[in-house]
Amino acid sequence: MEYFDRHQGGERAILISVSVQLLEDLDTEEFRLLAKSAGADIVQHHTAQRIKPDPKLFIGSGKAEELAHIIAAEDIDLAIFDHSLSPAQERNLERIFKCRVIDRTGLILDIFAQRARTHEGKLQVELAQLEHLSTRLVRGWTHLERQKGGIGLRGPGESQLETDRRLLRIRMGQLKDKLEKVRQTRIQGRAARQKASIPTVSLVGYTNAGKSTLFNILADSEVYAADQLFATLDPTLRRLNWEGIGPLVLADTVGFVRHLPHALVESFKATLEETLEATLLLHVIDSSSPDYLEQIDAVDSVLKEIGADIPILQVYNKIDQSNEQPKIIYAKPHLPERVYLSAQHGQGLDLLRQAVQEHLLGRLRFFQLKLKAADGKLRNQLYALQVIESEEYDDEGNLHLAVRIAPQKLLQLLGQAHLSLDQVLGTAAKEFEPVLEEFEKKD
Repeated sequence: MEYFDRHQGGERAILISVSVQLLEDLDTEEFRLLAKSAGADIVQHHTAQRIKPDPKLFIGSGKAEELAHIIAAEDIDLAIFDHSLSPAQERNLERIFKCRVIDRTGLILDIFAQRARTHEGKLQVELAQLEHLSTRLVRGWTHLERQKGGIGLRGPGESQLETDRRLLRIRMGQLKDKLEKVRQTRIQGRAARQKASIPTVSLVGYTNAGKSTLFNILADSEVYAADQLFATLDPTLRRLNWEGIGPLVLADTVGFVRHLPHALVESFKATLEETLEATLLLHVIDSSSPDYLEQIDAVDSVLKEIGADIPILQVYNKIDQSNEQPKIIYAKPHLPERVYLSAQHGQGLDLLRQAVQEHLLGRLRFFQLKLKAADGKLRNQLYALQVIESEEYDDEGNLHLAVRIAPQKLLQLLGQAHLSLDQVLGTAAKEFEPVLEEFEKKD
């Protein structure tokens, strides 16, 4: 039997992209960004075309020999493929290249391993890595098929491969149990928020679209943000008071890429459930990217895979680079579909707040409220929501407020203050009676 030990690899890398008829067009720039994010020192980037992948080498024997000469001449440690390779293909290519070979899934897993900071994130990454490794133990590590030997160990027994498989199964079971506990904790937290009627707005989007930058500004937080892929891996939740809405939970999640391995989606279900349980999704889009339409499709594909059927507001970020103007585009009256802004430069953030308010509560309206001196608590609540346009007192000591707020939210506040529309609006209350009836039906 021929034994085969994997090469250890290094940082000097050659990138290999193959255009196959059955696959979509190559995105070489994203592939380079992935490699750089993993810390690779890119020596060369080669592209090739094939009608279909070669079963043994993916790229065919001729191209493999050509690349082997380049790898030897350039003293390259690592060959990275922008595709998923079978264990046999990895093994055969390493024999020819005399260096370590990893595929797109292995590359993304390496980045995830570097980015994980919290206990939960590390658990999820380890599980995804072991899921990937378990497939490689079948044929990629033939030296593990040798039976244990040595004094006292000869004879019938468990092969090294069988031992590794068993240990992997045990460790994966332990990780799944720990992640299930994390999941249950998250479920309890969401149940408490839902009981308190606190909406959750979750940021999703293609990696490097600016989610974390936007999150930091909205939540006045310091989540790590950088111009690199998967800068944020662990989910982050912040409670804040949103203008016109009140208490709200904002969630930042891991970014998506095209061809995100299914094993990663499975391993990160605890994180992605924050997306599933959100009241509203803010799909952050890099409007300056020439591939933004394909990136939108990639995010929609992952959302569909995890079963996220939730209202979505598209946020076109980086308008300072795409030369767009801050604006809201409506799908139909009072239902925002898109918001254009620049998180880094603070352009259009007021429009985003307005659009989220309209999405969660409906159309914004102007009201002239008349409050008595005893209604100071309601006035304070309106100020906390930042919906008061102006205020003045009359000769009788009554406070007149001009507010811009969703009728549903105003009715909720009036109910908490034990006030009726007639008391604060006077004759104008009749105009909003249908809204009140609809609100009561929802409750």
